Amino acid sequence: MKKLIILLTVALSFASCSIKEKPEFLRVDNIKVDDSNSKYITLTADAYFLNKNDISGELKTDEIKVFVNNNQMATVTTESFKVPAKKEFSIPLSANVPTDSLLSNKNLSGLLGSLLTQKMTVQYKGQIKYKVFGFSHTYDVDKTEDIKIKF
Repeated sequence: MKKLIILLTVALSFASCSIKEKPEFLRVDNIKVDDSNSKYITLTADAYFLNKNDISGELKTDEIKVFVNNNQMATVTTESFKVPAKKEFSIPLSANVPTDSLLSNKNLSGLLGSLLTQKMTVQYKGQIKYKVFGFSHTYDVDKTEDIKIKF
């Protein structure tokens, strides 16, 4: 009888902490130049999610490429993020773009256009992976924004 009660308690605990649905990917916002120096331009953005589940999980962002003026310049490199339970949250997406890659021959026309308009087109494109208890889901990210640059 004791074993049955313990088994039912454990089963009920797992049932109450179930994964109702995957966290909802809301948007990517706030794309901006965070820092710049002679070697790198640091671009940042925020990816917003809503987790309606009672349990947390983990997000990885290793598959996101950063394009500047339609040329791939960098990859988002971050540690994995813990997903909070029953909450809207954001994760930072940061990438360092080498300034010498902006000045290469294939980017020269885009760079000249950016200098004249004081804008550059930045695109975050790739996947964010969510994992919890063996369950996983992949979110596609494709956000393009024109950002102002200051000289």
